[in-house]
Amino acid sequence: MTTPSEKRARFRKLHEAGCFVIPNPWDVGSARMLQALGFPALASTSSGFAWSTGRLDNEVPLADMLAHLAVLAAATDLPLNADFENGYADAPEAVAANVRLALDAGVAGLSIEDMSHDGGKPLYETALAVERVKAARAAVDAEGSGAVLVARAEGLLIGQMDLRQTLDRLVLLAEAGADCLYAPGLRTAEDVAAAVGAVAPKPLNVLMWTKGLTVAELADLGVRRISVGGALARVAWAGFLGAAREIAIEGRFDRLGEAATGAELNALLRP
Repeated sequence: MTTPSEKRARFRKLHEAGCFVIPNPWDVGSARMLQALGFPALASTSSGFAWSTGRLDNEVPLADMLAHLAVLAAATDLPLNADFENGYADAPEAVAANVRLALDAGVAGLSIEDMSHDGGKPLYETALAVERVKAARAAVDAEGSGAVLVARAEGLLIGQMDLRQTLDRLVLLAEAGADCLYAPGLRTAEDVAAAVGAVAPKPLNVLMWTKGLTVAELADLGVRRISVGGALARVAWAGFLGAAREIAIEGRFDRLGEAATGAELNALLRP
């Protein structure tokens, strides 16, 4: 099994040039299948994991998430980036402490978002958002782990910022020490190109959760990495719910004919 330090070194290398897709498994089985399909790295999905345990997104406590990250990090030989939400804390020093716990779980990188989950003020003020990334940076550096720190600006996604405001915040988060920048909600080639240019020479992560730009098109725009968040989990649940509803409502089993075969699944999981 590849060591955490080897995974982190490989993960940093992936961010230096080219473009790669980092899909988001939610359990050991999905992680191992994605490895079998040839992806170079994985990223956890807080929403996908929450749904798989019968909880709503953003309702998984820190201890449970750390345990999940440790299991997922050990499940494959691939580097794992943790969807670490808002660092499970508001204060910078508490974020730093939790980042250290995530590193202890064996992740190769982690993402810290600027969304507070406070209904009245869903985004942290700019100064606090910057201090939180600085604290996370200091924690990563103090550990000497070489883990990749990703800073997320959520304003565009939740309708609290326009593109210009989002790019301005990304620049500040890059200056605060983030290795990679991430703004969910970029939809057009023009928006993506603007974000790539704003954070250069640091790499940009683009979230794809529906139809749109292709991997080749994103690579041509200068995107370094592409993730899908909880989309793969939602695709899996869509198949499950479609078949289950057909049985419950129509008394039919037609959709079961669309299932993956046991042989196919076993082949992907076989060492």
